[in-house]
Amino acid sequence: YCTPHRDECVDPLVSSLYANSFLASSRYNFLYSANFAKLYGSSGWSPSPRDRQPWLQIDLKRKYRIQAIATQGTFNSYDWVTKYTLLYGDRPDSWTPYVMKGGNSTMPGNWNYHQVKRNVFHYAFTAKHIRLLPLGWNTENGGKIGVRLEVFGCAYDSYVMQMNGDDSVAFMFPGKRFRTLQDHFAVNFKTLEQDGLLLHSEGVQGDILTLELRKGRLVLTIGLGSSTVNQVDGRTTMTVGNILDDQHWHYVTIKRYGRQVNFTVDAHTETAISKGDFTYIDLDTQVGLIEPNVPHLPEVPNFRGCLENVFINGINVINMAQDQEPEIRIPRQPMTFAGPNNYLQVPGFFRKPRMFVKFKFRSWDYTGLLMFTRFADDLGALELGLSEGQVNVTLFQPGKKKLQFAAGYRLNDGFWHTVDVAARDNLLSITIDEEEGSPLKITNPFTVRTGDRYFFGGCPKTNNTIRKCETKLNHFHGCMQQIFIDNEPVDIDIILQRRWGRYAELLLGTCGITDRCTPNPCEHEGRCIQSWDDFICLCENTGYKGEVCHMSVYKESCEAYRLTGKSWSGNYTIDPDLSGPLKPFEVYCTMKSDKAWTIVMHDRINGIKVTGSTVDRPYIGDVNYWNASWDDVTALANTSMYCEQWIDYSCYKSRILNTPNGRPYSFWIGRNNESHEYWGGAFPESGKCGCAINQTCTDARFHCNCDADYRQWYSDKGYLMWKDHLPVRKVVVGDTNRTGSKAHISLGPLRCHGDRSIWNTISFTKPTYIEFPTFRPGSTVDISFHFKTYRPHGVFLENSDDWLRNFIRIELNTTQNLVFIFMVGDGILNVTLRSPVPLNDNEWHFVQAELNVKLARIKVDYQPWAVRRFPGQTFVTMEFTHPLLVGAANRTLWPFLGCLRGLRMNGATLDLEGKANEEQGIRRNCTGQCLNATIPCRNAAQCIEGYAAYTCDCGNTAFDGFYCHKDIGAYFEIGSWLRYNIRKKPTTNEEWWANWLDPHYHNFSLGYNDTSDEIEFSFSTFQTPAVLLYISSFVQDYMAVILKKDGTLDMRYRLGLITHKYQLSFRNLADGYPHYVNITRHNRTIRTQVLWELVEVDVHIVTPLSLSLTPSEVGDIDYEIQRHNSPGLVGCISGVRYNIYAPLKTLFRPNETEPPVTVQGFVSESNCGAFPPVHGYVPWEADHWFTSIGETTYPRSIIVVAAAVILLFIGLYSIYIYLYRYKGSYHTNEPKNFLESPGGSSSRPLTGTLEKKRYPAIEEDFRSD
Repeated sequence: YCTPHRDECVDPLVSSLYANSFLASSRYNFLYSANFAKLYGSSGWSPSPRDRQPWLQIDLKRKYRIQAIATQGTFNSYDWVTKYTLLYGDRPDSWTPYVMKGGNSTMPGNWNYHQVKRNVFHYAFTAKHIRLLPLGWNTENGGKIGVRLEVFGCAYDSYVMQMNGDDSVAFMFPGKRFRTLQDHFAVNFKTLEQDGLLLHSEGVQGDILTLELRKGRLVLTIGLGSSTVNQVDGRTTMTVGNILDDQHWHYVTIKRYGRQVNFTVDAHTETAISKGDFTYIDLDTQVGLIEPNVPHLPEVPNFRGCLENVFINGINVINMAQDQEPEIRIPRQPMTFAGPNNYLQVPGFFRKPRMFVKFKFRSWDYTGLLMFTRFADDLGALELGLSEGQVNVTLFQPGKKKLQFAAGYRLNDGFWHTVDVAARDNLLSITIDEEEGSPLKITNPFTVRTGDRYFFGGCPKTNNTIRKCETKLNHFHGCMQQIFIDNEPVDIDIILQRRWGRYAELLLGTCGITDRCTPNPCEHEGRCIQSWDDFICLCENTGYKGEVCHMSVYKESCEAYRLTGKSWSGNYTIDPDLSGPLKPFEVYCTMKSDKAWTIVMHDRINGIKVTGSTVDRPYIGDVNYWNASWDDVTALANTSMYCEQWIDYSCYKSRILNTPNGRPYSFWIGRNNESHEYWGGAFPESGKCGCAINQTCTDARFHCNCDADYRQWYSDKGYLMWKDHLPVRKVVVGDTNRTGSKAHISLGPLRCHGDRSIWNTISFTKPTYIEFPTFRPGSTVDISFHFKTYRPHGVFLENSDDWLRNFIRIELNTTQNLVFIFMVGDGILNVTLRSPVPLNDNEWHFVQAELNVKLARIKVDYQPWAVRRFPGQTFVTMEFTHPLLVGAANRTLWPFLGCLRGLRMNGATLDLEGKANEEQGIRRNCTGQCLNATIPCRNAAQCIEGYAAYTCDCGNTAFDGFYCHKDIGAYFEIGSWLRYNIRKKPTTNEEWWANWLDPHYHNFSLGYNDTSDEIEFSFSTFQTPAVLLYISSFVQDYMAVILKKDGTLDMRYRLGLITHKYQLSFRNLADGYPHYVNITRHNRTIRTQVLWELVEVDVHIVTPLSLSLTPSEVGDIDYEIQRHNSPGLVGCISGVRYNIYAPLKTLFRPNETEPPVTVQGFVSESNCGAFPPVHGYVPWEADHWFTSIGETTYPRSIIVVAAAVILLFIGLYSIYIYLYRYKGSYHTNEPKNFLESPGGSSSRPLTGTLEKKRYPAIEEDFRSD
């Protein structure tokens, strides 16, 4: 008996065979014969191009245990097979298809001619003959079928016994007694019968061992002893497998040690603990193989089929019984109808007045043609079809209405069913499953003359209209056997050899039916319905949906309903673990504007009256929550942000905590069956009631009102608010047995709000990842989470095995592509969702992904699903070994920088916040570098979050640079000016009213804000007078900022005929230093600031035309403006901004071809007296010296050298400042030759207010100019 270890059973079996062991359906020519099909050979096998069903067969000369197969294409060619089916068997006329996990019999082949594709079988099988059926091959560059192969395994000793149902072999136990602590039984069998007894033995003490087939499933009954006195039933029943009556070899092993039993059929193992208290099995005299006439099993038929290698605790029973082997009849071999156009045509006796047809079939399909025959002399035709689980009989007669009737019920259950049809003139009868007592008979006038052709499984495509097979039914998919025509058995081999019949897409000698509903692939009690090549799940009334009933129909909490727009209170069904194992249940949701309360009622709402209880025999009141199990309510409390439950202990001479030994009289039991001694209103583990916390107890000596033990009613009540202890499961009362003592306990509903799973949020600010335990999803996985980021790519999560042969990954591939990548059984596949909008817009996006045996899909927000459907018979294997990584793939590969929240996998929430670590770059909540920026964005610039870094948007400012800190200034010489045109034509009354009624009407905009203004700039000069800024309109209204002759600053408004004057500064500002000016208007109120001087006035401005620095001639200019405009500004002005308009930035940093700026005279860019640079934070993405985020240990010598360099730099810098103070080099027209620095702003320093000091050297430079 060969039971080698899997890794040792890998001997090559084909390479040593001679040429006569190879056989093929045909060959391309002599050089491509079957005997050249050896791995690494110099040629290979190729069939004839005219061969429509090619096959390659190998005779191994003896039986082997097969573990793997390897294939190549034909040497140095374009010929190779891409997929194939493998058949095996003990004889060349009886084949079993190898079926992979998931029920798929198609095996992957090669992708070129030279590389070896090795397929390791997930269960070993025994065979003497191997047949390979090519299903697909390379067709490019003239390619065809080409095969070289090798089979790996080891020798297998086979002892076979054939049983016909009347035979039995009994193994006599040594010493006529069998008493063991451990056992090992092994038996291989194959049969076509769905019921049969294989092994049976009993003992006088109730011990029993029975192995039998029941409806194609193997059932083991084992008992180690029973007792009628003590009412102990020690029998344990285990069921494994399905459709075991398929004439294929099945391998059964029973291992027992004491009460533990392992029951294995093929590759499926079930484990159980035997009932009762016994560990030995005691059997009497013998164990029987196919026991005849067992008195306790009268309803079980004996086994009919073949047995192989029957071992009982190492003893070869068949080898011992070979001399007693009886003569056995072998059932005829089945055939498989597996193609879209399959059929079988067999001959019949022509023009006979009686017709008899009998056959067996099995199928999962609802419809299909079973048999069709056309009568002779054009008398009509007879059709047998499978329709909705019944056999429909249709009799066609020329010129008459067809006759139809049905027989049988649920015949598409996958089991063998017999159909027996008999017909003669005016009478037709049909019998299903040989129920002779109730055949269906039809008596109508018709004539029967048998035809010469019978078609089974379908009709061929032919143009012969005389004897044509015509039907509207689909082709039959399933198995047939034991076909009789006119009481004569149909020998398929002889018929085909003599060319009396034909067939197409038929597998002879095997039944390849597969049960795809065992084990049930439908989750949450969904009902599985299957066909020949697929299955569907019916999810009605389960609370779940999807291809395998995996996704919950309901939301996880009342809070989730509120966030989806449900604003009305009422009864809702929630599912706290979504696709997890817990069932949905109904709760009451109280919807508020800011939260949603979840309320779960129970059966103790009306209170409990207790008397007669003691500490030793207390009253225990169980709390049963409505519509929900204990696990359901616990899951709700786990996922909520806050929970509470009201409890009221009313007492009449009944104490709670006041006991002499410290053991409380009464307490309550909450989650995890833990008892708690604190009561409503008190803190956890305080051992008090609420009155002790509030210091309102009746007797200050005690911690509860009831502990005063008065003969009057008192109560201790309040809310239990420690969420981890809720909900209340039991209430225990122990002091109501004294005279007059009694208690009344009231317990309110469980009330919770919030959802921790929705708001569990972290942000990744460095390239890093989070590890969670290995994800073990089974065959279905669903993932959901929210994210936001600015980066165009990044991996959200990944889980894999050691060699990345099994993994799942979700990543942002580009700004608009979200990808679900996986390798779970058939190579690397992916589903890509292409979003019409960018996903890296720093806004929250909701991602959902699902993977099962039917499909993989992914969606984001409200966009439609991106779906990839799998072919039928797909098997999904998700066996990961590495930890689940969140935030990166394969240890910081393609890191994600941004925020994640609400990550769920198969309904379970992953605690992201529990993994927060600031040092590693993982923060709680969604915060990045903008929150605590080393140097914040200056001058009202917007901080753009980058999580690992940040950038400053200077678009609406008058500044430039990384931090929007750099002034854009200009030096004006005598007579020079700059004008910025805001509008080219005035606003009409119609346009103004249209904009007032609808700001978005025809996309029309006024181009300015008529309710508020903000003006800011900085200037420095020695010359007076000067007009610094002038805003004009299409009428004579204007606004101007004037530097008067005495150096003071005025602001002038002209509205209509009146000119308003406001003095902004009373000191002389023509001192050569930068001075900052800010003018802000809201409606009719203006606030101005010049350095620290604040002024507030009340005005109104009209439609602006242009903004001018040292204004040009625009219409008629007021005399006062002209008087101060000569000779104009000679100096520097910077940081100029009027609302969203920045004239100097538009001039020196244009972002359009023709900017609306006009310049006259010499205007050059200048730094306007900027201070030396102050270097700030450099983001890691822009730092060329950045290597990793790990900790780095530096040598002590490097630290010393670095410190010396820093001290030297500080010294040189101090010398520089000293020299700069007494010998300045201020240049007023220094275009674009200055350092970009956060300190380079003449308007606002980065840190604090810069001290304004007079520098004599600078004054000398100006005066010398």
